[in-house]
Amino acid sequence: MTTLTHRAHRTKVGKNPEKKVESEEDTANQDRSTDSEDSGDAKDIRLTLMEEVLLLGLKDKEGYTSFWNDCISSGLRGGILIELAMRGRIYLEPPTMRKKRLLDRKVLLKSDSPTGDVLLDETLKHIKATEPTETVQTWIELLTGETWNPFKLQYQLRNVRERIAKNLVEKGILTTEKQNFLLFDMTTHPVTNTTEKQRLVKKLQDSVLERWVNDPQRMDKRTLALLVLAHSSDVLENVFSSLTDDKYDVAMNRAKDLVELDPEVEGTKHSATEMIWAVLAAFNKS
Repeated sequence: MTTLTHRAHRTKVGKNPEKKVESEEDTANQDRSTDSEDSGDAKDIRLTLMEEVLLLGLKDKEGYTSFWNDCISSGLRGGILIELAMRGRIYLEPPTMRKKRLLDRKVLLKSDSPTGDVLLDETLKHIKATEPTETVQTWIELLTGETWNPFKLQYQLRNVRERIAKNLVEKGILTTEKQNFLLFDMTTHPVTNTTEKQRLVKKLQDSVLERWVNDPQRMDKRTLALLVLAHSSDVLENVFSSLTDDKYDVAMNRAKDLVELDPEVEGTKHSATEMIWAVLAAFNKS
């Protein structure tokens, strides 16, 4: 599983200390936004959570994710489940005396109306056709292909990164190239719209610095989901790497505090998006 680490200080930061992060009272109004899928400025390109995670994981010039990252595949599947829940297509069954924990409760279909996204709609069809129903952790494993049951291999989503990358190409954020790696050729997708990626990175940086509210229930739900998914996909380091050492430490500590909260407690709070915390619980257990 992913880890949050502190980088070694390269040099001492200058004599002038970093400005203190704004207080919760000063930033509360800035941080309140709707739980809808189109958070952010209307002029921004609308991206799914999966597209945002992949964009954060891609090397800008090379156009591929780190060869050592074995977490992003399952992270993208978790993003699919959260995206479907936030679009009102699926939800967790209500808690009962026997099934109180997030990881014990099954994923249920709320609406099978198409979303317009191929991966989301493919997953929706799988969930609709599956009987008996499955838990969040099981669905992440099935969609990733991590199952010993040969009858369940049909639920694996194939070529997910490439399909998401093609969506980003169509939205004008990536381009497609062929690179030779001695023994094989590989399709890569370098970033062409660096402005969009910088906007995404800055949004996450601000969420744990200038706009930090120290309460996940007051955070924008899509930003909270993206922080959880970036951590689970092991791409959070990419988000904070451009910060000064002092700000990097603050950002990493706050992100660490966030993902180490008890999902069972946070998921029961008023206005909580249960699927976000269920996905985090699944990654914490794996």
